[in-house]
Order: sequence, then C-alpha cells, then structure tokens
Amino acid sequence: MQLKNSHPQRIALHNEIHARPPEAMTAPLAISHIVMVGDAQAREASRAHIATLLRDHHLPQPDAQSTHIRMDVGPFRIRWELHTEFVTWTFSRAFDAEGFGEREPGAAIEAVPQAWLDGLPGQCLASLHLWVLPTQGFGSTSLVKHVLNEDTLVASTVADGHGEVYTDFAIHADGFSRMVLLAGSIAPRRLGRLVQRLLEIDTYRMAALLGLPAAREASAELAYAERELAELAGAIRVAGRDEEPQLLDRLTKLAGQVESQYATTHSRFSASSAYFELVDRRIADISEARLAGLQTIGEFMERRLSPARATCEWATRRQDALSQRVSRISNLLRTRVEIEQQQSSQALLATMNTRQGLQLKLQATVEGLSVAAITYYIVGLVSYLAKGAHGVGWPWSAESTAATAIPVVALAVWWSLRRLHSKVFSD
Repeated sequence: MQLKNSHPQRIALHNEIHARPPEAMTAPLAISHIVMVGDAQAREASRAHIATLLRDHHLPQPDAQSTHIRMDVGPFRIRWELHTEFVTWTFSRAFDAEGFGEREPGAAIEAVPQAWLDGLPGQCLASLHLWVLPTQGFGSTSLVKHVLNEDTLVASTVADGHGEVYTDFAIHADGFSRMVLLAGSIAPRRLGRLVQRLLEIDTYRMAALLGLPAAREASAELAYAERELAELAGAIRVAGRDEEPQLLDRLTKLAGQVESQYATTHSRFSASSAYFELVDRRIADISEARLAGLQTIGEFMERRLSPARATCEWATRRQDALSQRVSRISNLLRTRVEIEQQQSSQALLATMNTRQGLQLKLQATVEGLSVAAITYYIVGLVSYLAKGAHGVGWPWSAESTAATAIPVVALAVWWSLRRLHSKVFSD
C-alpha cells in the first residue's frame, strides 16, 4: 500500500544517492578521460553533442534532464557527466596488454571518431590516459620506460595493498597526462570505484587550481586597496572639516571597489575550497600506502597543492579583513562628520536664540513707541470730544480734558498690551 501524498522531489532526492555510480571493470582496460570546462551554454551543448554520437550509432537519445549517461557504442564505451562548472567525457575499451612494457600502448581515445572528438564543446581543462593492467608481468621499470617519466614518478599501493598505481602528473606530447593501475586481485566493482576515484583526483585537482589565477590577480588589487586605505587613514587623522567630504567620497569609492572584487571572486574561491576538500577525500578513499623509494599521491598533492591552496585561502582572508577595515574606517569617519554636524547645528541654534532675544528686545522697544502712538491718537479723539462737549456745558476746556486723559489712556493701553502678551505666551 502506497502513501498518497508524496513530496514532488522525493524520487529525485532519493535517486541522488545513486547518481554517477561506478561501473564494474576488468583488466586489461584502456581509459581516456577528458574534462571540458565552459559556461552554461557550452555545457548544455555537450548534451546535444553526445546525442549526435548516439544517433550516428543508432542508439537511444539522452533524456533532456539527464546529467549522467553511460553507453556501449561498439568499439568503445562512453561515460558523460554534467557537473556544475564542467563536463567530463570518459572513453574506455579493452586492449591487448601483451608487450605493454615494450612499445607505446594504445589509448582508448583512438577508437573515438576524430571529427566528433574535435567538436567537443568548451575548453579542455584536464585529459588523462589510464591503463588498467593485471599485476603479473608488469613492474615500475617497464612502466617508466615507455609510459611515464622516471624523474617525476609517483606511485603507491592502493585498495589496502591489493593494487598499485603509477603516474608522473605530467602532460605528454599528445596533450594527455598518464596513469597506470595494476589491478591485481581487486574485484570488478571495487576496481570500478577505484578507477573513478583516480579520475576524480585528477579532475578535482585541476578544478581546484582554477582559483589560483584569480587569487594572484586579486592579490595585486588588494595590495593597491590596502595602500589606498592606509593613506586614507593617515589623511583622516589630520584632516580638517573642509577636507572630510572629499575623504569620505574616496573611502566610499574604495569600499565599492573592494566589495565588487569580493563579489567577483568569492564564488571562485569557495568552489576551489570545495574542490580541494574533494581531492583530500578521494585520496583518502583509495587507501594508498608507500612503495619503497617513491612518493605517494597524497604526499605529492600535499607538497604541490599546499602553496596554491594557501594562496587562495590567504586571498579570501585578505578580502574579508580589508572589507572589515574599510567598514570600520567608514563608520569612524561618518561618526566624526555627524558629530561636527551636530556641533554646527548647536552653534546655529545658539545664534538663533541670540537673534530671538534681540528681536524680543526690539519688540519691547517698539511696543513702548506703540503705547505712545496709540495714546496720542486716543487723546486726540478725547480732545475733539471735549471741544464738542464744551459747547453743551462741559466745564473743562478741550486742552485741560486732553491733558487729564493722557496718563489714564497711556496706562490703559499699556495694561491692555501686557494682558495680550501674557495670553499669547501662556498659550
């Protein structure tokens, strides 16, 4: 009985654990492995490219959503894998191992149509010939003579001592690096897992090193940004108020430059860090041990990859530290500008208060004149009124009446204005 409600991604997530499974292999076997790096368009074009090969051999077409295809094409077997940044092509075929140490061995890629091979989308990042041989009858002397460079030979026992692997990590005249695996008594499925791990070591080490050129370019830009920041820090310490806006503008531009570089390289450095970790895990997976007088793959990688890894990690740390320093100095300068702006505002408010006090004093002076003027006009009216009233029996003359009314009118006007002011200020 099945449950009705399932997550829409359940099947895809469940099958993810079975993605890119290893194939059972039997020696002798020739393998050619190619890594093509490119943008999303080039990676998608690789799907159409393998579809062309399968169509030419009357084989089923790949699914539009598939990221892994393995197919027996007749003269050879092909394995296509779509990764986040690159595409891997692995070709394999059985071959006659007789005389392997006496002549140049045949590669699996020789069975692939050359015209189709030349059209692989993207740019070649890594290419490797791997020969899987039975242990009997083969030794390091015969391997070195026709396959590997003796001066850079790296070798170890693998699979808990059941097999031996030899390589020189060198690009030969045909553009491929080379590796030889003596399978011994390793079971076919375990041999397939071991071969896949060896191919992934070579793939991931090259993908990890993509961060090295970016780290070197970033180091030059970081050195300039650090010098600029040091100059700005010194200038801020002695800058006057008029110079601070210009310094803040320079600092803002520097911050934008640093953040732009960080955004450009962060994904590359993060990817390189992940690839370095994958190389470490794959080396641990092959369970290698030392062969007398030779470096193991793990020792070689530790010695040769450590400087590149340290360079990428150091560039990342420098970017983070520089970004934090720019942010701190920007905050300090903005705080300083804000404090000075507040001080200017306080001075402006003090000036406004002073001017307001002067205006009040002037207003008080004007009010005194206003009392006199209003009194003058009211007394004039009283004088006219007294003249008219004198004709009908008012006993005082107009001049006497006006003189008597002056203090009364002035006091009344002054008292009215005071009441008005008191009411306004209380509101």
